[in-house]
Amino acid sequence: MFDRRSSGILLHPTSLPSAYGIGDLGGGAYGFVDFLHSSDQQVWQILPLGPTGSGNSPYLSYSALAGNPLLISLDILFGDGLLTEEDINQAKEKFEKVDPSRINFQLVIETKFPLLRKAFDTFQETPEDEYKQEFDQFCHDYSYWLENYSLFMALKEYHHGAAWFQWDQDIAKREPEAIHKWQLKLGDEMFYHKFLQFSFFRQWCNLKNYANERGIQIFGDIPIYVAHDSVDVWANQGIFRLDEETGAAASMAGVPPDYFSETGQLWGNPVYDWEALEKTNFAWWVQRIKGMLQYVDIMRIDHFRGFESFWAVPQGETTAMNGEWVKALGDEFFTILEKELGILPIVAEDLGVITPEVEALRDKFSFPGMKVLHFAFDSDRANGFLPYNYDNRNCVVYTGTHDNDTTVGWFEKRSFEERNRVVDYLGSICKEGIHWSLIRLALGSVANMAVFPVQDLLGLGSNSKMNTPGTVQDNWSWRYQDHDLTEDVGQHLQYLTYLYGRQPIND
Repeated sequence: MFDRRSSGILLHPTSLPSAYGIGDLGGGAYGFVDFLHSSDQQVWQILPLGPTGSGNSPYLSYSALAGNPLLISLDILFGDGLLTEEDINQAKEKFEKVDPSRINFQLVIETKFPLLRKAFDTFQETPEDEYKQEFDQFCHDYSYWLENYSLFMALKEYHHGAAWFQWDQDIAKREPEAIHKWQLKLGDEMFYHKFLQFSFFRQWCNLKNYANERGIQIFGDIPIYVAHDSVDVWANQGIFRLDEETGAAASMAGVPPDYFSETGQLWGNPVYDWEALEKTNFAWWVQRIKGMLQYVDIMRIDHFRGFESFWAVPQGETTAMNGEWVKALGDEFFTILEKELGILPIVAEDLGVITPEVEALRDKFSFPGMKVLHFAFDSDRANGFLPYNYDNRNCVVYTGTHDNDTTVGWFEKRSFEERNRVVDYLGSICKEGIHWSLIRLALGSVANMAVFPVQDLLGLGSNSKMNTPGTVQDNWSWRYQDHDLTEDVGQHLQYLTYLYGRQPIND
């Protein structure tokens, strides 16, 4: 995929159209794959797929390997005989008067989870058949993460959502007797969460196969850090810098002040104890990457620079300003990863403050980096994001990412002088608008892969952006509608893909 020209679209599945208030893995997803295929796109880039907690951020998941139950298609469960027509019609009615361009997460949760529970009850009552055998095989094959995850989620529900470090000491510290006791007590709830994961991955793998058969690669996303309140930290406390008494993050992850925030970004995740990881030959990380490769074809590692050195903020700080850079062991880790799994389809998110050492780590393992056109016009002509400065083809160029404004919103917010700087470089804005001009610029670059958010394809403004870094309100909720991706949009994209030599090659 990285040795020839290709292009694709960035769209998280929650942003797909559906009748149930949130995008899912049903008809809207298959329709999007058909659009990609008909417009000669070869890549569907997504955000992390994990189950989200407060704030609904896919970058703060309860598990690095589990799937988000809210993405399970009710229509497919109906087709499997686990829900009735009345069930799904009543669910649809709840969203008839809800803005289809925004996710009301609370209403979605209140609507979908009772139906997922009902589907589970029906599943339990059905006699042994091929479907149940498939479930048993899934539980066997993925027990290495599924057992801990299902217990973790059952415990969270029992404790009314409290974080694991607020539980009783014996289970928070995973004492063997406590683990055994709670497994017996919460066995039925563990079974339910295993069913949810089975349903998610059954639907996801079918969708991925459908895309792959049409020449489309799934481009996944791995946050370098995991949420503090996650099964990953609870089950692997020795590889994180935690307060031994309280379980709090002794050092918190983030980034210093940058383009996105004057006080930096304090993410709150506990940072890794790299020395402890090294003693295990980075076993947790190797398992995480290996697990991801079962569900995606390519993966972007978010905040790649954290593998060379990371910004550590002391416990108790409220901003990221008073942190320090600490050396990581990325070279050692990627050496072992390559030895264990071979050459991997990894893209390094190398944005922000990037040092020569980070670039050297990226280049040693030939990982493509990222180029974002929104960052190309606000310094001198040596700006590395300007296409004529790309020093090789081994990179992925974006108009913007999920953390950027849309291209239309970005351009509208620029001053007169700043807009002229963009127009001077482009020569002129094409008749279709600034969004198509930047898409053309990306497609025409030497980068082997060009990706753009679907919002840019549709020419949408700032109210359609996915996320505003450093804020917690009104993020991750945007959706497009069925009628947005018209045949005309697809044909124009297909023409430009052909024009700039990115159409699929029939091997």
